[in-house]
Amino acid sequence: MAALSVWFWNERFWLPHNVTWADLADPAPGVEYPKAGHLLSALPLAVGIFAVRILFERFIASPCAFLLHIHAASVHWRATPNPVLEKVFTSITKCPDSRRLDGLSKQLDWDVRKIQRWFRHRRNQDKPSILTKFCESMWRLIFYLFMFTYGICFLWKCPWMWDTHHCWYNYPYQDFPIMFIHHLATVSLISFSYANNMLRVGSLVMCVHDASDFLLEAAKLTNYAKYQRLCDFLFVLFAVVFFITRLVLYPLWILNTTLFESWEMIGPYPSWWLFNSLLLVLQVLHVIWSYLIAGIAYKALVRGKVSKDDRSDVESSSEEEVDTNGTNNKGVKMVFSPKVENGTNGHAVATITWPQQIRSSSSSSSW
Repeated sequence: MAALSVWFWNERFWLPHNVTWADLADPAPGVEYPKAGHLLSALPLAVGIFAVRILFERFIASPCAFLLHIHAASVHWRATPNPVLEKVFTSITKCPDSRRLDGLSKQLDWDVRKIQRWFRHRRNQDKPSILTKFCESMWRLIFYLFMFTYGICFLWKCPWMWDTHHCWYNYPYQDFPIMFIHHLATVSLISFSYANNMLRVGSLVMCVHDASDFLLEAAKLTNYAKYQRLCDFLFVLFAVVFFITRLVLYPLWILNTTLFESWEMIGPYPSWWLFNSLLLVLQVLHVIWSYLIAGIAYKALVRGKVSKDDRSDVESSSEEEVDTNGTNNKGVKMVFSPKVENGTNGHAVATITWPQQIRSSSSSSSW
């Protein structure tokens, strides 16, 4: 184990030339540098944030949803308890193909359409309600907006916000205390930058990524509340900010300093290559996400409706006519997403679904 630890924390991989872990372990009085062990502090912080989220969704988000007439819709049809089908549903597949349906039909002596109906009802039972999704999005909206505002307020006073060369002056001997809490908030990819003391450039990356997240959640909130025109506007605004931050600022501001300015000022070393490789992979993802978002934004502008989150769409009874490949008995591709007349502004709810990559924004949400 000791040999593995020595190999993993090899100084020549993690640090620039002529810098050792010992240099960072014994700083001058009043100065402290980040240590990988500090990341363990994120665990109790995560528990605390989770507790705050539960309280927020229950005592703030839910009352707001009720004011907008958003309620938890009950499931009208529940699947009849059946141990055989439940085992297939939980252990094998939630959408059995035609061969498995035929086998279950013979085993239970049920009609195939009856089995299809059972699986449809069972899937509907597990889908979150619009109320649940509204509360989740409202929490993410407040959290992302707070983190972005905090980041801007902090970085506004930092020299590396305006001149990225400061990210590499005196690297890696840079203090960490005021950046500590900000980094713990999104500890996924930041773990690398933190362990390697790339705090300044890490804060810039976070700021770029946080700029558009809260707009997406705001668009989803208005979609759940059936304010379709406001939803369209917010989503298009989100798309514009996303394109500017991920396709313009990120490569011209962030990648320029991590690839070129750092090369000139401190030179490359093994972990430098890994760090920049991850950032370049992130840029590729930005292009993919931008393509998906552009398609939805185009539909919002041309058709007047933006896509919605499909997690709580209740499958209609007409699905019984459709096989597991999504085609009807005439071979036509079918999509079921029942439209509901909007009592607030008269628009029907959109029938196109949020892509999974966009729904988890978060991810796009952070790094």
